[in-house]
Amino acid sequence: MLGTGGALQKALPLLGQKFFVLYGDSYLPTPFGPVADCFERSGKAGLMTVFHNQNRFDTSNVWFSEGEIRVYDKKNRLPQMEHIDYGLSVLSSAAFSGFRPGTAFDLAELMQQLVAQRQLAGFEVKERFYEIGSPAGLAELEKVLAS
Repeated sequence: MLGTGGALQKALPLLGQKFFVLYGDSYLPTPFGPVADCFERSGKAGLMTVFHNQNRFDTSNVWFSEGEIRVYDKKNRLPQMEHIDYGLSVLSSAAFSGFRPGTAFDLAELMQQLVAQRQLAGFEVKERFYEIGSPAGLAELEKVLAS
């Protein structure tokens, strides 16, 4: 009912000052340690991992340039969008300060607000993601893991 962002905001007392957010329908074969280190070094309120997708595995939705997320938008595509949000983020509780508690909002809205405030760090991963929220995606991952 609160959307992904509102639900996370409601859970903040249980999550602490900083925490990882992972998409539940993705298998992400990347080490988390370097992501956490990058977040700490950035001094920003959030960090989004991105993959140089070029519309291969899903529609690219991130303009990532020179280590910075310039635009993140799932609806309005730009030619510069060659990356996709990987499904792994690190957020601080302070990232939610622009949203009134109890208000419904999507995680994408939070990320877009952080981009606009220049408070969203970016980290490019090299390992592709696997979407496991569909039978076809799950079958693809099972083949990869079996080999």
